Amino acid sequence: MIIDRQLTPYIVFAEDPILAALGKINANRQRIVFCVDTHGVLRGSFSDGDFRRWIVTNPTASLDTSVGDACNTQVQTVSSTALPADILPHFREGISHIPLVDDRGHLVAVAVDRSDTMRIGAHEIGDGHPAFLIAEVGNNHNGSIDLAKKLVDLAAEAGADAVKFQLRDMDALYRQSGGQTAGEDMGVQYTLDLLRRFSMPAESLFNVFDHARDVGIDVMCTPWDGPSVQALVDYGIPGLKIASADLTNHELLEDAASRGLPMLLSTGMSREEEIIETIGLLRRRGASYALLHCQSTYPAPYKDLNLAYMDRLAELGECLVGYSGHERGWHVPVAAVARGAHIIEKHFTVDQTMEGNDHTVSLLPDEFARMVREIRDIETAIGTNQERVVSTGEAMNRINLAKSLVAARPILEGSTLVAEDVQVRSPGRGLQPNTLPALLGRTIRRDMAEGDFFFAGDLRDHTPTGRDFDFNRPWGLPVRYHDHAELLAQSNPDFLEFHFSYKDLEVNLEDYFTEPLDIGFTTHLPDLFAGDFLVDLASEDDEIWERSIREVQRTIEVTSSLTRWFANETDPIMVVTMGGFTKDRHIPASERLRKYDRIAAALARLDTGRVRIAAQTLPPFPWLMGGQQFHNLFLDPRDTAEFAERTGTALCFDASHTKLAATFLGVPFSEAVELLAPHTIHWHLVDATGVDGEGVQVGEGDIDWPEFATAMERLSPGTPFIPEIWQGHINHGEGFWTALERLEKWL
Repeated sequence: MIIDRQLTPYIVFAEDPILAALGKINANRQRIVFCVDTHGVLRGSFSDGDFRRWIVTNPTASLDTSVGDACNTQVQTVSSTALPADILPHFREGISHIPLVDDRGHLVAVAVDRSDTMRIGAHEIGDGHPAFLIAEVGNNHNGSIDLAKKLVDLAAEAGADAVKFQLRDMDALYRQSGGQTAGEDMGVQYTLDLLRRFSMPAESLFNVFDHARDVGIDVMCTPWDGPSVQALVDYGIPGLKIASADLTNHELLEDAASRGLPMLLSTGMSREEEIIETIGLLRRRGASYALLHCQSTYPAPYKDLNLAYMDRLAELGECLVGYSGHERGWHVPVAAVARGAHIIEKHFTVDQTMEGNDHTVSLLPDEFARMVREIRDIETAIGTNQERVVSTGEAMNRINLAKSLVAARPILEGSTLVAEDVQVRSPGRGLQPNTLPALLGRTIRRDMAEGDFFFAGDLRDHTPTGRDFDFNRPWGLPVRYHDHAELLAQSNPDFLEFHFSYKDLEVNLEDYFTEPLDIGFTTHLPDLFAGDFLVDLASEDDEIWERSIREVQRTIEVTSSLTRWFANETDPIMVVTMGGFTKDRHIPASERLRKYDRIAAALARLDTGRVRIAAQTLPPFPWLMGGQQFHNLFLDPRDTAEFAERTGTALCFDASHTKLAATFLGVPFSEAVELLAPHTIHWHLVDATGVDGEGVQVGEGDIDWPEFATAMERLSPGTPFIPEIWQGHINHGEGFWTALERLEKWL
């Protein structure tokens, strides 16, 4: 059981519409909300089941009906002063959430019947949530409030979820008042001397706790005695940590467990039978608890850590488990998370040479930050055990490296395919070789030359084809020189967009054009140049920066030379990926302005003539050369819009890229559109999934297309677009025709 005092996810007001209540149920993933009046007095509960019963009884009613009219007013409650053990019997089949109310009926907390999750402050801990990372300050403040606050600030900057301190009442804790050491063993004398000098009194510690709240990091504390438990409860601490030394201190455990607070308990220095005994005590008290595997030596030898025991601990405790580490380095906690630890506690200091035995096993701020990054990387890498799919980067490399089924000889339309018609060749643009049995015996619906690819459409009875389309703005097709004529012949685009490879910059245009076309054109800077070179106009390496400027200028000149082959006199747009990428991780937002200024300086060097440069909006994780990298600029719609406004640089709004960026940043896509559309002179329309699934077919990703299209028309009417579907050109433009047919409903 957990007692959740964070009520915002659970509360709706009686006058709120039922639709709002359903939205909150969906958001909190608890299948229930509680209805209160404007004074916070509980009026009832509203669950999935309550909604179903209400809608059956009122099939024509509006979802704007007040939830107070539909909620269950006979909801069972328990006093907010009840002990956890007294709450447990109220859970039964169908009741997993019990509202706890005060003597005036105000909703104070919600008891939840589960042991696989807990909430500490702003963090929910358990499956599906990031590991809870605690920077254990303990007494590493060495008695200084200023140092304690500095450690709080540094822990927050390093990415810790919480800072943890210790509180002792020396007179209540030790057998000799005032922490006297006469007659004690040498080790005890040393420890008591440190505590007498460095322990911080409750009021000073609470000053530090207030500072932690101000900087937005949760705080926990280890009480070493009964008076300290009471002081922490009176303060309003969101969770208690019990030290390994107190795992057998049943008096302290009984006291702490009776307070209705989540508890983390370290198990160092304990035998298994002692752990089992403590688990029994906690269960009897109905406590919400997690057990931390721990080796209580400073520093702990790696051979003694035994991370595998976390599995046994989870089995014994039937609870969440974590790891509290005293070993050297930060790599063991990373491994612990990989093995299932939901909580990590690691000592934290600014100086490992300071007096006190905890400093030597503590991480410095940069070390803790690295641990946090690597844990988050590992959590991402662990993923799920769901069905394996091919990632975007893999799909790119599959085309480059895999093999396809191709025509072994010329094949006429209407022929029935036999084994002699098909062979396996690279690259992997077409059907994979394992589809050969499904292909044989099919009737081919097109003439094929030797070496032509077979595609998925050859396994279907119908394949989308080009036709004349009608839109409320100019539209075009992404093409290469070698396929532009074929695609143009199938439809009625207003322009063509040439996506250059670096070799395309060197071709003789007369090999592809014989007379001017009565349409317009745009171009796209090559994504890759000879020597694995990527244009980066933000680079601080002068050699890279100068070559980037030269390559963009060369592409401008090729774009200018194309104008003789197009009768449309509109100045061509050239889409440019400006750069600003990094290979290992995203840079801090504070470093972006310098890089934007570097781009502005590069753009000032270009002779654009009549070519209109459009900076392409970018995704957080670009697939450059078949591997993931990190974009930093033209990613955040806020600084992108600011740069466009400040420099007069126009934008190419790539819908897939910007949707991925918005998801990554937690910014509504609609907000990004509002900011960027006024600066947009060209659109790449394509869908997206998650934070790195780009190039997805329109309508098969996360974009709300009717809403998006409405905003486009309102904010940027008449600006041109292309369907930028990844591999949309294969099978004679099948992906483009599918996208255009869908977009025609909205544009």
